[in-house]
Amino acid sequence: MSTFQAPKGTYDLIPPESAKYLAVREAIAAPLRNSGYGYIETPGFENVELFARGVGESTDIVTKEMYAFETKGGDQLALRPEGTASVLRAALEANLHKLGNLPVKLWYSGSYYRYERPQKGRYRHFSQVGAEAIGAEDPALDAELIILADQAYRSLGLRNFRILLNSLGDKECRPVYREALQNFLRGLDLDEETLRRADINPLRVLDDKRPDVQKQLTDAPLLRDYLCDACKAYHEEVRELITAAGVSFEDDPKLVRGLDYYTRTTFEFVHDGLGSQSAVGGGGRYDGLSEMIGGPALPSVGWALGVDRTVLALEAEGVELELPASTSVFAVPLGDEARRVLFTKVTELRKLGIAADFSYGSKGLKGAMKSANRSGARYTIVAGERDLAEGVVQLKDMESGDQRAVGVNEIVAELESKLG
Repeated sequence: MSTFQAPKGTYDLIPPESAKYLAVREAIAAPLRNSGYGYIETPGFENVELFARGVGESTDIVTKEMYAFETKGGDQLALRPEGTASVLRAALEANLHKLGNLPVKLWYSGSYYRYERPQKGRYRHFSQVGAEAIGAEDPALDAELIILADQAYRSLGLRNFRILLNSLGDKECRPVYREALQNFLRGLDLDEETLRRADINPLRVLDDKRPDVQKQLTDAPLLRDYLCDACKAYHEEVRELITAAGVSFEDDPKLVRGLDYYTRTTFEFVHDGLGSQSAVGGGGRYDGLSEMIGGPALPSVGWALGVDRTVLALEAEGVELELPASTSVFAVPLGDEARRVLFTKVTELRKLGIAADFSYGSKGLKGAMKSANRSGARYTIVAGERDLAEGVVQLKDMESGDQRAVGVNEIVAELESKLG
């Protein structure tokens, strides 16, 4: 009989490994919740046009990596390849920007899908936690988001990540740079596909990872030399605010992100322990995206951090997360009466917030104690007919191996005082 397997390029998260992913999500979300960001959840698929317009027709994501399909009703949909366009669409649809409290600050967590050549750290289904601050143009907002991501990584114990920072200019100065870059690229020995890309969005060519292309880009004009005064001043303030917060970063004049909607501040978090897939997250300001998808002008900034990549980065640094034990107390009943009594005690412990489990199925003492060991429980309660006749249960400390009798009616209070 053949068994089904997960589709190519995807993975299942299974205990105990999955606990790491939950801890990473929680650590990234904690500083956001603490800074006025509310949780938002959007559908796993959207109208294909939302991404074509928002992410950009010339991006690899839209041209090569998007899972697009037609429904039975004839709608053209796509599995979401990233989070920002969906979140902005949802915020506009719910008129959050009209409630008078700008910026609208939102965070989210979920799975995203891209048809890519699978390799370590790059999957066709991946998990991200993201944050968006919609409707305000303020360097302090850009700085806040970079500082919060830094805080999240440090709270996990990550140390060897770097923050790369650049400015992509705005609609005043970028067209001038764009023309200079196009003129430069036309003089290079590039294939037709790359030249076509240079015509649509030349900044995408700077992001080309092929060594033969990178070699030719050494003397490419740099955006920072073309920034207008307003963009220069804005970028300088972002840099000052991050520095004042004690967050170190590196200026990277060649940094562009793989999405067309970025303006001004753009940044990436990279980890050198991950080989070629070194980016663990990134983001930037996207002041024109709202208009691109049919909304009013709403300058915004955001980031997304890869949960899978962050877990790989932690492993590369040898960081062991302190995960709470999934079970603190394990109950082993021997006989029917003990099953009834101990099951009631387990239920009481759970109501008190103590993680408790039970030996299900009719295992003997040896098999049940093996289960107790595997559960990682700190204490095991064992009860047989003789114990119950005496009104006690046996409480075993799994660390020291000590075992003693405790009254049936006292056991819950006893465990609460030890574990509470």
